[in-house]
Amino acid sequence: MINRRQFLTRGAIGAAALTGPNWLRAEAATKLSKIGLQLYTVRNEMDRDFEGSLKRVAELGYHEVEFAGYYNRAPKDVRAILDRYGLTSPAAHVPLKDVQSNLDKTIEVAKVIGHQFLICPYLEDKDRRSLDDYKRHAATFNKAGEACQKAGIQFGYHNHDFEFQSFGGKMAYDQLLADTDKKLVTMELDLYWIAKANQDPLAYMARHTGRFTLFHVKEMDKTDKRGITEVGRGVIDFKTIFAKSKGAIKHYFVEQDTCPGSPFDSIKLSIDYLKQLEF
Repeated sequence: MINRRQFLTRGAIGAAALTGPNWLRAEAATKLSKIGLQLYTVRNEMDRDFEGSLKRVAELGYHEVEFAGYYNRAPKDVRAILDRYGLTSPAAHVPLKDVQSNLDKTIEVAKVIGHQFLICPYLEDKDRRSLDDYKRHAATFNKAGEACQKAGIQFGYHNHDFEFQSFGGKMAYDQLLADTDKKLVTMELDLYWIAKANQDPLAYMARHTGRFTLFHVKEMDKTDKRGITEVGRGVIDFKTIFAKSKGAIKHYFVEQDTCPGSPFDSIKLSIDYLKQLEF
């Protein structure tokens, strides 16, 4: 199994593809074009068969994918594979170390593939031990956001539950929101992790209008709050969340960190459920 840190560091870091199969192009005109997949869900399958996994994702009805590594594929080759199967990749996860020290190259590659968003997805334990750490990251994110903006790309941050830890009465996530420039740094809201932290995503969106533009559509198991399951089979009220955030969110990425069997079976169940919702 490949963990998130390994997956993020494996690869180097689209415009709408019009060269895919006719059925993909036709379906892309519907609301389903908004449903994407965070490819961490199928990380082991991609490790074995990079192109074949992307083809399978497209066949299941996903039109967008969010990368978190490319297994050393050249950017132009990644773009060619996306185009071949009618996929676009509006966003990618890039590790903090690349944000800090390899941002120019990261932006260059992102432009080849067609990303509109570059998202820092995770902070290691050593990088989140105090509120001062988060203040330091906010300054880094603002700087990265400025560089990305000049390249026509939006920088962002993806939460887990640890950002909702309080330091001296101040929640780390609130500090990030306060210290980052909303014009430079957007937020990708992971609906599972904010629920696990006992926070209300809609309340955050109401308090911080315009800060949230992407969702990770991740489901919490009914019997085990720590468990992640297929979308629609758990306790998160996606229908209400989507309805009340309509217009704010540009991209919806399904993610399932662990699957009981084949992740392709799991992501089919998730997209079949999402087809029933209006968003």
